[in-house]
Amino acid sequence: MDQPYVLILYYSRHGSTEAMALQVARGVAQVTGVEARLRTVPPVSAEIDRPQLPDVPESGPVYCDDDDLRHCAALALGSPTRFGNMAAPLKYFIDGTSPLWMGGALVDKPAGVFTSTASLHGGQESTLLSMALPLIHHGMIFVGLPYSASELHSTRSGGTPYGPSHWAEGGSQDGELSQHEAALCQALGKRLARLALMEIPS
Repeated sequence: MDQPYVLILYYSRHGSTEAMALQVARGVAQVTGVEARLRTVPPVSAEIDRPQLPDVPESGPVYCDDDDLRHCAALALGSPTRFGNMAAPLKYFIDGTSPLWMGGALVDKPAGVFTSTASLHGGQESTLLSMALPLIHHGMIFVGLPYSASELHSTRSGGTPYGPSHWAEGGSQDGELSQHEAALCQALGKRLARLALMEIPS
């Protein structure tokens, strides 16, 4: 029997959201009996004559497909903030998951969200909440961060009860997370992994 996995699905333009995804995976790895599966989505463009993208990215995780979602035991969804909402490539992918919704493939699976912004008040919380909406429509069980995660009380950068966040101060593109941000990403991964192993009564 295959080991259950937490799908960490994200889009990252400058590396910060990817750095968060890797920390979420580290949190998953702290729980025995479940593994992390990193996946990304291709960029989108309004240009009709855009060159065809390769089936596999040149670097990083492979692109997510429906089976990655269908068979996951839990999901962590990550995106940079775009005007208080998730980035278009991730939204485009999620909008194409209607067949999974029609079949109830994600019902009762735990799901959490994470985001990165270039400004401290640049829409972190609204982005997290907007990312939660399609997951709730899929029947997933939304998982935030409880205040028992002590970093929520002391962070001076990113971190919310709706999910981990990162402040790329000054538009930094180095993807370096603060100690508190990294800890909160790991806390989400660990919580999702633990919930993934629990049997939800029908």
